[in-house]
Amino acid sequence: MPEGDTVWRTAHRLHRAMAGQPVVLCDLRFPAVATVDLRGASTLEVVSRGKHLLHRLDRDGRRVTIHSHLKMEGQWRVEDSGTVQGWLRRDDLRAALGAPRWTALGLRLGVLDVVPTDLEGDLVGHLGPDLLGPDWDAERAVSNLRASHAPIGGALLDQRNLAGLGTLWTSETLFLQRVHPWTPADELPDEVVEGVVERGHRLLHGAVGHVIQSSTGSRRKGEETFVHPRSGRPCRRCGDTVRVAAIGPPTQERTMFYCPTCQGGLGPTDDGRPQRPLGSTPSAGPGYRRRP
Repeated sequence: MPEGDTVWRTAHRLHRAMAGQPVVLCDLRFPAVATVDLRGASTLEVVSRGKHLLHRLDRDGRRVTIHSHLKMEGQWRVEDSGTVQGWLRRDDLRAALGAPRWTALGLRLGVLDVVPTDLEGDLVGHLGPDLLGPDWDAERAVSNLRASHAPIGGALLDQRNLAGLGTLWTSETLFLQRVHPWTPADELPDEVVEGVVERGHRLLHGAVGHVIQSSTGSRRKGEETFVHPRSGRPCRRCGDTVRVAAIGPPTQERTMFYCPTCQGGLGPTDDGRPQRPLGSTPSAGPGYRRRP
């Protein structure tokens, strides 16, 4: 699932292409909004809120917002308006919003709504402070995490506590801070939770300017991260085997990549069996290590 930095870049790209421009094409392909016609409106701005996109428009003083969420596979593209006819025939197209010069194309979107702008809170008001937003409040984020009584890894993934982190940045943050993902957030010292929040904020901010996400400082293929998604491979810090296990409440489990040696042992959902590197065969080479 695209994380906060990716969604921020998407909003920035859409804003540059559409802001101040009139809508001349409106094709929304979700049943609940299929009859909405926004032609004649002008784009005011496109902003991100955590992992959500808010495209705000005005038509004769009436302001509306197109709200979208990419979920696992969605994306927004910007294409030359003179060349979009082929895109409009795609089965996975969920939205097309065209201006004279550029057209925004939403592919495989997970969510699409149109609401009066003053009702945006009904859709995103549940989110915690946005790590990349003007409402960022580290103290409130720390308080939310500790009040959740959830494992710190799951609490970081819960967008109600703070908005923008997904499995990649959560895994990398906890590894860099040497924090066991399954430790209840309210059992960690204040300074540890504060350090986790500060690290996550720093990593996400550092990522907004790059298409290739990296926590290591290298953007060469295979060198970008410490643990995500490197299960079955050697830890870059200690040499033990990076592992992956489920975290979160039933029916809401997410994957967590971690190093048991650097982060305090196996997770309670990890059976300790050998794990092959993702995408490898049972005869995987270096990095396939059996835990004793």
